[in-house]
Amino acid sequence: MGLTSNTVLALAIIAGVLLFVATVWLWPKLSGRTWRAFTGRIALLLATQLALFAAVGLAANKSFSFYGSWADMLGRETAIGKVVDHSMSSKDIKVIDKQRLDVPGGGKPQVGGQILKVSIAGQKSRITSPGYVWLPPEYFQPQHKDQNFPASIVLTGYPGTAENLIKGLNYPMTAFKQAKAGKMKPMILVMMRPTVAPPRDTECVDIPNGPQTETFFGEDLPQAIRDTFRVGDKAQNMAFIGNSTGGYCALKIAAHYPQTFGAAVGLSAYYDAPDAGDPTTGDLFHGDEQLKKRANVLHSIENKQPSGTSFMVTSSEIGEPNLADTKKFIKKVKNPDRVSSIILDSGGHNFNTWRREIPPMLTWLSDRIQA
Repeated sequence: MGLTSNTVLALAIIAGVLLFVATVWLWPKLSGRTWRAFTGRIALLLATQLALFAAVGLAANKSFSFYGSWADMLGRETAIGKVVDHSMSSKDIKVIDKQRLDVPGGGKPQVGGQILKVSIAGQKSRITSPGYVWLPPEYFQPQHKDQNFPASIVLTGYPGTAENLIKGLNYPMTAFKQAKAGKMKPMILVMMRPTVAPPRDTECVDIPNGPQTETFFGEDLPQAIRDTFRVGDKAQNMAFIGNSTGGYCALKIAAHYPQTFGAAVGLSAYYDAPDAGDPTTGDLFHGDEQLKKRANVLHSIENKQPSGTSFMVTSSEIGEPNLADTKKFIKKVKNPDRVSSIILDSGGHNFNTWRREIPPMLTWLSDRIQA
């Protein structure tokens, strides 16, 4: 039984409930002061809590896809991946595997599109990072063989995995259904995590003497996409999307590279990088105040030369800590740049909230970028 299977989760929940009932039932018999009664009480409490913690942990892992298997969780998944070059590989993007979408006829790319598992190498940043590329069915259809497509980079949060964007947030399936229903144009999605130097959270910053993450996402990745797939070379052809840390990166990098990105979306984004005391990031700026200011999205948008970039930000009246800064961001966007928002009545910093925002966001985005 796999780590993410419903059976394992159900067994953990059942074990927790049974142990709780047993604790209540046996407690009077173990109320004495003997060492056996004392040990029995400890054993029942410990077993019950372990079962409950296991159930909560399994549920969280299933929702956020932190680990895919028992071996992965225990650190025993050490096999080196085999790189297989396919026809869509280029010098910067190597196709490792191909997946179908679970739709009728999905085995044919011209019907169900295709998800490519890729390795992406940055020429300037010298960063190599894994990801997935969604190519819509139209990309493979003969009548569109000479047509360019709009593309969006999609980032998950920290410490998420790129698989979260496929399994948890359903980006390819949502884009497939939206396009089929005529609510959006077919779009290429390049899905990654912002963590390009794991386990460090680099916050999409060019760290002095460290990973040049902003250069990777702002320069290397867009160029690699255009060199490999049928995507135009103007800002109106490409967007940047992200949730949480990924949303922060999307807004910041689009503000810094308006010549590259015509639109950006921050789902539950925050607007500044953590300070040097954060254990996941370490010292990002090494005393460079200009670099620290550059990492502040509100500062970046206030000082951005308006160029017609479209921004979307999301938050909730109840449940999201970014509401105040989101309203500040909206006020700072200057014409001809444009800003839109989704403000839910209530919603937390979680997949359920983002799944409510992604369909209308993709419809909005389809009107902002083009082939």
